[in-house]
Amino acid sequence: MTSGYGGGSGVGVKGVFIGAGCNRIVNNVSWGACDFVAFGAQNAVAIFNPKTAQISTTLPGHKAAVNCTQWLPSNKFAFKAKHLDRHYLLSGDAAGAIILWEYSVLEGKWRNVQQVPQLHKKGVTCITGIMVSQTEAVFASTSSDSTVHLWEVVFPSTSGGDCNLLHLDSLCVGVKPMVALSLSELPGSAGYLVLAMGGLDNKIHLYCGERRGKFVRGCELKGHTDWIRSLDFSLPVCTTGEANNVLLVSSSQDRGIRIWKMDLRDSLDSNQSAYRKEKIRLASYIEGPVLVAGTNSYQISLESLLIGHEDWVYSVEWQPPSTASPEGIAYCQPQSILSASMDKTMMIWKPEKTSGIWMNVVTVGELSHCALGFYGGHWSPNGDSILAHGYGGSFHLWKNVGTDFENWQPQKVPSGHFAAITDIAWGRYGQYLLSVSHDQTTRIFAPWQNEASLGDEESWHEISRPQVHGHDINCVAIIQGKGNHRFVSGADEKVARVFEAPLSFLKTLGHAISQKSSFTEDIQVGVQILGANMSALGLSQKPIYVHAEQQTPDRNLNDNLDTFEAIPDAVPVVFTEPPIEDQLAWHTLWPESHKLYGHGNELFALCSDHDGTLVASSCKAQSAAVAEIWLWQVGSWKAVGRLQSHSLTVTQMEFSHDDKFLLAVSRDRQFSVFSIDKTGTDETSYQLVSKQEAHKRIIWACSWNPYSYEFATGSRDKTVKIWTVGKDSSVKQLTTLPQFNSSVTALSWVGLDCKSNDGLLAVGMENGLIELWSLSVKRSEDGVAADAVAAALVVRLDPLMCHVSSVNRLAWRNRRNEDSSSSIQLASCGVDQCVRVFEVNVN
Repeated sequence: MTSGYGGGSGVGVKGVFIGAGCNRIVNNVSWGACDFVAFGAQNAVAIFNPKTAQISTTLPGHKAAVNCTQWLPSNKFAFKAKHLDRHYLLSGDAAGAIILWEYSVLEGKWRNVQQVPQLHKKGVTCITGIMVSQTEAVFASTSSDSTVHLWEVVFPSTSGGDCNLLHLDSLCVGVKPMVALSLSELPGSAGYLVLAMGGLDNKIHLYCGERRGKFVRGCELKGHTDWIRSLDFSLPVCTTGEANNVLLVSSSQDRGIRIWKMDLRDSLDSNQSAYRKEKIRLASYIEGPVLVAGTNSYQISLESLLIGHEDWVYSVEWQPPSTASPEGIAYCQPQSILSASMDKTMMIWKPEKTSGIWMNVVTVGELSHCALGFYGGHWSPNGDSILAHGYGGSFHLWKNVGTDFENWQPQKVPSGHFAAITDIAWGRYGQYLLSVSHDQTTRIFAPWQNEASLGDEESWHEISRPQVHGHDINCVAIIQGKGNHRFVSGADEKVARVFEAPLSFLKTLGHAISQKSSFTEDIQVGVQILGANMSALGLSQKPIYVHAEQQTPDRNLNDNLDTFEAIPDAVPVVFTEPPIEDQLAWHTLWPESHKLYGHGNELFALCSDHDGTLVASSCKAQSAAVAEIWLWQVGSWKAVGRLQSHSLTVTQMEFSHDDKFLLAVSRDRQFSVFSIDKTGTDETSYQLVSKQEAHKRIIWACSWNPYSYEFATGSRDKTVKIWTVGKDSSVKQLTTLPQFNSSVTALSWVGLDCKSNDGLLAVGMENGLIELWSLSVKRSEDGVAADAVAAALVVRLDPLMCHVSSVNRLAWRNRRNEDSSSSIQLASCGVDQCVRVFEVNVN
């Protein structure tokens, strides 16, 4: 990953981890000849390496959600791309924009080459492209505006050069838009291309034309009875030593897959035109339509009809050709098709050797109830792996590990949220990162010691999904202090929910951090809860006890009916390696131990004190009565305080380093400082000691100095202000940082040196960018009150490392026992569905 730039104080930043889910849309994923997978994650194009199961980067540039991606060359042309040092990627978004990217293999760097002139008026739904030579490609795009545009792109001969883009043709397809495209060169017709398109009218339309000429309508293929969802041409197939036919596979919402054969006939001869017309009519009647391209004609016939899926078939793809070829040509097109369906399965189809009948030879997929189908399936360039992306924004990868026979086994893949991430929190000692999202899940990411590596290299993975909810989750707080791991989450409901780590998670965490013995004290001997089960309506999660009876109770006779209650029991599992999606979604839930009732609206913000004795919560509010902050006592979970100060939603809260003060900021542009006094075991007294109108717009974020009573506030007015709490609890402003380019939406302050009161302030903005500022608080002569603060920008993170939409939260990883290492880690989350972890080296 790219390192940060800017500043001159010796602070370096590198990206450690990106967690992101895939946009839930067909055609969103593309597996290139370079063996990288590209997919849309909100407005970003994310790139991941299937070998490491890590997302390497996200590409900023789109202003709307990314709908589709297409590599040039794609996996179909991998046999041609072995020695290429540059690969190209097209991405289209929901606003109609298409961007061309270049990836340098040698440097490992990306650049935004150019934006394709925007001819589409609505969202791009599909992009397809083929390489016509080593440096030239033709691609087509379709949109819900019912147009298809064809382009030729000539790639530069030297790195960093410009691409030449030529608009070839525009096709208007009528009132029913096309949603699937595929391009191919026609065998035997040098320079002629055929474009297949399918969509809402249930027909496949074929257009053909010379490479730089106009495309003319050829014919229609009828047979499907519902929307066409996917089309893919094979490379020209050789039968008698030379390529004379090409195959087209199509899939539809009618659950069927059709294979069409386009067979080269004799070239048209003017002397035999009358005879040829008769022949064409007869052949058309018996076999199907004829496509005429220049002096050649192609007889089209239905080769096979594949029935096997039980729901819409969203994608079909030919296996990429291998380089070995008995005919002596450059490639051999395998007779093998991959299909992916909403019935939660992918299938590989091949013709039987003796009869030639196409059969389903491999079926993989999620058979559990929690999967909601696949939006697309893709081959790896060498054909030994298949990848699906699903309704839950998830990836599913299988690899053929068999030698004498096929043996497809699940593999690790990147994972993450598929909607805006609203909050993050580090585990007590920084062992893991917990995130919550509008995708209604809570997820835990952790570095897993890589057993295969010789050094201390570790890779990050999702290791648990503690909460799968029925409402969008807005906020989370991890309970600090000793004891079992607990967190409180707040969603678009009026209830805060408390979750407690089960034994299965504690043991899995032990495997993940096995090399770090200092964390093993977290394994609790007395934990009696093994895991949790999901309720029928997906709101409360019930505990599964260690000593629960193993036998199943007598079943009701009506149990075989399809009812809401007929959900299989979860089986909590202890993982010795990072779990895959199917395991995460069902077997890693945490039990819910308490519900906290009291707020009048949807929960908005939560925080815990450092002792692990109090939790503060706030909700969305339009009045002072609703905007009050509730204090809850950890353990008894009684409400021990209702703090009134603000008139609109309290957007963030944080306890001071010694828990004596609670800071709150609000939409009403004011901040409040409350003194908190935990006098007795069951008593908590509080008092509002300061309230000020601090900014001209909403205050989104706040953060305390970990060493003293200074704090920062960040606002939509693009400013960050530093304040100090005096000995008499009065608050005065120390300084205002220079105005930022965008609204400030997230802040986090970390201490570097207690004696000199130095620290770093991370600032996240609405445009997705992150900056690090050094703050050094100067004391007055008596050493008690803060006198001034020296602030300087030390690093502005590279946009390729940052978010592409608003940063929602920043959090520094807890440094245990004043860890003396020069590197610290910063986590961020945003609207772009990404969780990011950065390593900051402080020299």
